[in-house]
Amino acid sequence: MAVALTVRAVHVPLKKVLPKSTRNNNLNYRRKKMMPIVSSFPIRTEQNVNNRKLPILLFDIMDTVVRDPFYHDVAPFFGMSFKELIESKHPTAWIEFEEGRVDEMELAGKFFKDKRSFDLEGLKNCMRRGYSYIDGIEELLCNLKENNYEMHAFTNYPIWYRLIEEKLNISTYLSWTFCSCMIGKRKPDPDFYLEVIRHLRVDPTSCIFIDDRLERPRGSGCGFIPKKGGERLRNVEAAIEIGINGLQFKNANLLRQDLSKMGIDISTDDG
Repeated sequence: MAVALTVRAVHVPLKKVLPKSTRNNNLNYRRKKMMPIVSSFPIRTEQNVNNRKLPILLFDIMDTVVRDPFYHDVAPFFGMSFKELIESKHPTAWIEFEEGRVDEMELAGKFFKDKRSFDLEGLKNCMRRGYSYIDGIEELLCNLKENNYEMHAFTNYPIWYRLIEEKLNISTYLSWTFCSCMIGKRKPDPDFYLEVIRHLRVDPTSCIFIDDRLERPRGSGCGFIPKKGGERLRNVEAAIEIGINGLQFKNANLLRQDLSKMGIDISTDDG
């Protein structure tokens, strides 16, 4: 069982990294052998709760597992600078879309403050083209899957998570169990974290949450951040307050090191 503490990792180079060609060949072979995980909420019995391998790994998706096209591709799609996009978009429309309170047609009607029309399908295609795995993360997920760790997405994202799944087949490795559009809550709302724990039926210390940022910037595609005690409540810190172990994602190699220091087995037959 994971220890209930925050790991402040000292990052050092990995001792051994397989040549890229070898890694890719092994990864492709493993992917063919794996069956996708069901993305809906599973019904758990006491037996399979007790027999589960712990800790359970909870992954933020955007800029942790998948490149986020919002920060790179959307402004050019609209012929704007990123600053112009932030200033012209509606302050809560995307948040409502992430929480499942509006559908994509309603989003299109209020995406911009002035309610200008735009090519919704073109925007979706722009997003789809921009989705790709963060360097090294697919191989890490594959290693974790081979070692029988239970993994779930724990992410703020709208129904367009299906576009990501169609392109990248993320459910090969983890389940889309905790997506804000399904639950109606967003990080860093503590109720979202508590919902995760209630569903998994484990102690918070039996989970590790990985997110790319300690906090989300105001004015970003993710909208505003609620305040707590005069400070912005942060995604990783919010997890720690619930009792979940929190790790900040910086890159796949450093995450490997952090997880190894927490006792997570990432070894493979090929070394």
